Amino acid sequence: MSENPTRTAKALKGLQIAVLNPMQLASLEAHGSDRDVVLLAPTGSGKTLAFLLPMLEELDPETPGIQALILAPSRELALQTEDVFRRMGTGFKVNCFYGGHPFPTEVNNLSEPPAVLIGTPGRIADHLRRETFRPDPVRWLVLDEFDKSLQLGFEEQMRFIISQLSGLRKRTLLSATAMKGIPGFVGLQKPVELNYLTGAPPEGLALKKVATTSADKLETLFRLLCRIGNEATLIFCNHRDAAGRIHSTLSEWGLVTGLYHGGLEQDERERALIKFRNGSTRLLITTDLASRGLDIPEIRNVIHYQLPDTPEAFVHRNGRTARMHAEGKAYLLIAEEDTVPPYLTGPAEAEEAPEAPLPPPPPWVTIHFSAGKKEKIGKTDVVGLLTQKGKLPKEGVGRIEIGDHASFVAVDRTKARKVLELVKEEKIKGIKVKIRMAR
Repeated sequence: MSENPTRTAKALKGLQIAVLNPMQLASLEAHGSDRDVVLLAPTGSGKTLAFLLPMLEELDPETPGIQALILAPSRELALQTEDVFRRMGTGFKVNCFYGGHPFPTEVNNLSEPPAVLIGTPGRIADHLRRETFRPDPVRWLVLDEFDKSLQLGFEEQMRFIISQLSGLRKRTLLSATAMKGIPGFVGLQKPVELNYLTGAPPEGLALKKVATTSADKLETLFRLLCRIGNEATLIFCNHRDAAGRIHSTLSEWGLVTGLYHGGLEQDERERALIKFRNGSTRLLITTDLASRGLDIPEIRNVIHYQLPDTPEAFVHRNGRTARMHAEGKAYLLIAEEDTVPPYLTGPAEAEEAPEAPLPPPPPWVTIHFSAGKKEKIGKTDVVGLLTQKGKLPKEGVGRIEIGDHASFVAVDRTKARKVLELVKEEKIKGIKVKIRMAR
């Protein structure tokens, strides 16, 4: 494949990244050889860019078919990898396939195969069994969050997929935890191993212990959140039921919270993440599903409402904050009658949760448009409608996310209802779309 050193510089400019971290630089060097690569690095360290950049250098615009296949254990991680690749402005086609996405749409996308295909193991295996694309042009396979894929039971699908890729020349395996051994079906050949797992908490992380009782635990959490205010915060629970119950109660008490766990429908999970990313909600009640593989920037606080069973889960949760040399806090809500897990050996500073006034709602709300990329709607179309027809100043427009058939934009909370009234009968590119407050 041809190399073009200017591609990396262009991609970094598109992502507004000035400097790569040591792990990413090491990955670029390791991938410069023809050897397989195993990259072990904690959550939030930038592993996605660590394999996309060297992959970009090896893509050939003259080569037909799918050149690189990326397998991810969750739809969210697959979609976020696709988003990063698109924002790199590569000029190469990329598609993302996953369960819950219309299969006919995916087949239609394959009429002109992408250079890079991203997907979950189950959906990619389904495509291969139906022979919707040729696997032999695939030269590079990436197994992202491979340990998580094994935990979720995707070994059979991954084994089948790899058996179909007769033209593979390079394999990259990524994991956020150390592995005792890599299964033989992966087919690694004398890989270069880059290990950036230290087992130590993030450098800028401060552990805080908040004492409470089982009866008062939810009220203690409420007081703590009122004191934290509108800082981006993840509240971790061990079970979906607990997360749902806490979300409902805190909402009744006046806090603006989101809910994210595996029992929700896919569109519900996606909306929760969109609102959290764009600042419409700053408090996200979740399970360990959000501890890895999600692109959630600028997390200030992690709260362990319930402590996880394993030290690995504790590390992954804490890895959501204090990322890339930033500072963050992890609060441990520990009741007197709780059994403290043995992995909690390090010092944790005692923290009080006194009464505090209810914080104001976040400055943003999310508006939903019933059209997206497939209707040729772009960010400039959304901004133009809101600023021209909706009379919204540009500073009143926040983060915009364009999906296949839906778009979401954060707008100034104080102006949202007036804007909706002004644009409700308007069209975008001649298309009549529903514009409403996102549920």
